Amino acid sequence: MTYNRILILILLAFASAPAAFAQVKLGKTETGHASYYATRFNGKKTSFGEVHKSTELSAAHRSYPLNTMLEVTNLDNDEKVIVRVNDRGPYAKNRLVDLSNEAARLLGIIAKGVANVSIRVVGMEGMVLLDPNEQIDAKSGKVVAMRGDR
Repeated sequence: MTYNRILILILLAFASAPAAFAQVKLGKTETGHASYYATRFNGKKTSFGEVHKSTELSAAHRSYPLNTMLEVTNLDNDEKVIVRVNDRGPYAKNRLVDLSNEAARLLGIIAKGVANVSIRVVGMEGMVLLDPNEQIDAKSGKVVAMRGDR
């Protein structure tokens, strides 16, 4: 392979890399239905090769890249949680996102199985960017509004 061909391949690799992130816009919101993984998927590999753990705050989305951070809001009770995309899905066409069991529990959708949700892109590569008046509760992983001046 000649030097020029190698250089062209390298340039093409770098030119196509940002395309994966072009589809992610911080603050982008979507609404739809969320469900959660059945217990039989605990310990199985995700489509990205990670082991699914039902106790982690993770989710499956059809198009967001691996490690996209999403704030999921249950529109019925206004509960919020931040999850990391680590799988593809859901495979039911009328669903927007599949959640880990822990994320579904925190959102209060275990009993119903499916809930109306809103999702908002809040970060990438494990980094979360929040509004100035928001913080993450260290114990629950939920987004909470800060009160007063801190």
